[in-house]
Amino acid sequence: MKAKKFEQQFDENVDLTASLDLSKAKRVLQAQKRVNVDFPTWMIDSLDKEASKIGVTRQSVIKIWLAERLEATASNLPLQRTRAGTAQR
Repeated sequence: MKAKKFEQQFDENVDLTASLDLSKAKRVLQAQKRVNVDFPTWMIDSLDKEASKIGVTRQSVIKIWLAERLEATASNLPLQRTRAGTAQR
């Protein structure tokens, strides 16, 4: 399919997934790298409580909170905690 036709169908909200080769698709900047971090026991307990409260894994809580902090730092915005423990800017 030519790019012009693809763009036209895209603009018309046509489902184009059949026209794409998703076997070669990659998520940009989403490569994973394993790291080990040592936390004090009290911190692990707190992370587990928060994870249980919001229904996710400890690893997810850590990733979410780190991502929020890095985004806030990158945009020079203060990080404010809400009652649920998620950050708001």
